[in-house]
Amino acid sequence: MSPVERPVPPLNADERTTLESWLDFHRTTLAMKCEGLDDEQAAVASVPPSRFTLTGLVQHMAEVERNWFRRVFAGEQAPPIFDPRADPDGVDGGFELASGATLGDALATWHAEVARARELCVDRALADTGRFMEQDVSLRWIYVHMIEEYARHNGHADLVRERIDGATGV
Repeated sequence: MSPVERPVPPLNADERTTLESWLDFHRTTLAMKCEGLDDEQAAVASVPPSRFTLTGLVQHMAEVERNWFRRVFAGEQAPPIFDPRADPDGVDGGFELASGATLGDALATWHAEVARARELCVDRALADTGRFMEQDVSLRWIYVHMIEEYARHNGHADLVRERIDGATGV
């Protein structure tokens, strides 16, 4: 596997480019946190009693991508990916590891959801809306929320990765 390249968001760009660049920066950060780990390492829990793992986090972010871009923004009827009984809004979904779950499979699913999100947004205006909690929600709001979601979880990922092998600062 080649090293993940993380582009720095432009310092002076239009609003859409800024939002999409920061979202991609944080998506790439998550991929970098997982780089070089095997399935066993990626399934190491953070700190007991928590069962939080990097594989579970990648699965969760696939669910979050699916929820906000496919269900909320595009109005698709997309079922949960990892647990059919999970919250259909993806709020808590994906963290639990099924028997045989692998980091590679989780990353492939997550990459597919990110690609689908990009497809759904490419020709849409930031003011275009989906529906959330019976209200209109703009693509702009979804982008900002997703940046926040990734930034928060990347902090968690940094701590888990440090526990696994001491790697920090990515």
